[in-house]
Formats: sequence, structure tokens, C-alpha cells
Amino acid sequence: MELTSKQRSHLKGLAMNIDALFQIGKSNLTPEITNAINEVFNTHELVKITVLKNCTADPKEMANMLADRTGSTVVQIIGKKIVLYKPFKDNPVILLPRK
Repeated sequence: MELTSKQRSHLKGLAMNIDALFQIGKSNLTPEITNAINEVFNTHELVKITVLKNCTADPKEMANMLADRTGSTVVQIIGKKIVLYKPFKDNPVILLPRK
């Protein structure tokens, strides 16, 4: 899903007020973490993830990998924070500005 700059800006504003649901540490991106993040998209449309300092992987690469594996979209990567967005199929809660 491609986001316009206006939609991305709207999601960034919403992401500022949420806490990180996951922390990725020295074990990097395991299948268990990927599955857990995929499962959380059943209850959340916007997910924030923190990459800890002891993680050796690049946050940008991890964000792109997670987006591919979960079918989500990368909203932003700031330092060690990743924000992903995946709307609910039937009844989206977050209404994006029109394209």
C-alpha cells in the first residue's frame, strides 16, 4: 500500500501518542517476533517497535522486512523506532485523508 505524504503525516501524528508494543534485541528479527507482530495487526492498525541498542541489524532493513512479511506499510523510521501501518480489512478504525 502506497501512502501519500499527507496520509503518512497523519499516521506519524497518531504514532506519537502510542507506546512501543515490541522491542527487538540482540536476537534480531526471529520468526516468533514476526509472527507476534503479524498477530497484533488483528487488534491494532498502527504498531510502534523499538530496536534496542544491542541489536546489530539495521532498523531500515528490519522495517522493510517486517512490512513484507506482515503485509503492512512502513510509516516512518526514526533512529531506533519503527512505525508500521496495516488497516483492518472490513472496518478500518483509522481514517486516512483522501489521496
